[in-house]
Amino acid sequence: MNIQTTRPRTEAETGFLALFDRLDLPGDNKVKTARSEAIAALAIHGLPTRRVEAWHYTDLRTMMHKALEPASRPDKAQAEIAIGNRNWLDDFFMLPIVNGHYIPELVDEIPEELIISALCDGESAFIDGSLDADNAINILNTAFATDGLSMIVDEDCSPDLTIGIAHVYSEDQPAMTATRNNIVVCDGASARFSERFVGPDNIEYHSNAVTNLWLGLNSKARWVICQEEGDQATHLGQLNVTLGEGAELDIYVINTGSKLVRCEINVIVAGEGSHLNIRGVNLVGDKSHVDVTTVLKHNVANTTSSQIFRNVSTEQGTGVFQGQIQVAQIAQKTDAAMACNTLLLSDECSFSAKPELEIFADDVLCAHGATIADLDENHLFYLMARGIPERDARNLLVKAFLEEVLEDLDDEALSDILIHRIDRWLDARQ
Repeated sequence: MNIQTTRPRTEAETGFLALFDRLDLPGDNKVKTARSEAIAALAIHGLPTRRVEAWHYTDLRTMMHKALEPASRPDKAQAEIAIGNRNWLDDFFMLPIVNGHYIPELVDEIPEELIISALCDGESAFIDGSLDADNAINILNTAFATDGLSMIVDEDCSPDLTIGIAHVYSEDQPAMTATRNNIVVCDGASARFSERFVGPDNIEYHSNAVTNLWLGLNSKARWVICQEEGDQATHLGQLNVTLGEGAELDIYVINTGSKLVRCEINVIVAGEGSHLNIRGVNLVGDKSHVDVTTVLKHNVANTTSSQIFRNVSTEQGTGVFQGQIQVAQIAQKTDAAMACNTLLLSDECSFSAKPELEIFADDVLCAHGATIADLDENHLFYLMARGIPERDARNLLVKAFLEEVLEDLDDEALSDILIHRIDRWLDARQ
């Protein structure tokens, strides 16, 4: 979709093109070729505007004001300080990515059932994905990715092992991080992943992260994304998943940080008998903008998927959920459901919901729903009549609305951490 080819370039677009010419980024010949193709696509398409349907509610061209230099790689001591004490769970096997660079020096002994290498080792397989105008995250990531992880999880992996991928931004000035992860969960394997993004407030840095995840025959995985970047950050994230036959995947997303967020989840349901479960919480305050876009492609028969997102918008925050379910003609017996529920807590905030169904099969169960409301005054009165202050009563109702999404997260310690993030966000805005 080549639109935007004759318009003047923005400062950010011009900056990205000039930056690419100056940098000598890692990768073998195939990676370098892919990088050149990506920057050529950016030169043709530019950053997406509202005219690109998938970005209709998030005009990245207007919102991204400048291109930033890649963040520098810290040494071991600097990285250790950056990781610091950020309430990491003790039982995680943690893989630290500081300022966009994987720091293997801080990794404990790698379990035998995991094979891990770094993107900068020259993995051609990391370069994947379309370079169309609506795939700006992949275009920027392919052009500028500095590091990331390649991982294979074999069938002997303990189902109790949680693999924590810790993205930490620690510089005291604006810079860009771009990372790409390539992860395979082998046939019959089970794996738990927790991906967390953290950074300082008051710094306008950019974070771009793309993960490609493949689940093999009868494999099981849980993927948790906790995005709590700094309050002036721009976070562009993309999770691309392929489900094999009989695979089961649970995805949990919680967005509590950043000034601008675009979180994409793209899933190809490629194997019969597979199941996908997505649960999300989006907290939008101040003048931030959060965009969560999911595309689920049911390409085979006898598969199921479920999506539930709960959103809270307050102050002057704006948000959007775009959820698309595609059911191919061959994908009979598909059972897919999607729901988006939102609380608006101020007169100046907003949230848009755009559910879409594209169904070409005739023997399916597919449904979607969306609601937007304020807190129920009767419920608020009930709590206040029993001596609970109004602020605490409001927070209790909001938490009850959100915690329902996390109820089936079978990990008490992780659930407590996520609820703590919600508490902290609420306390800062009451």
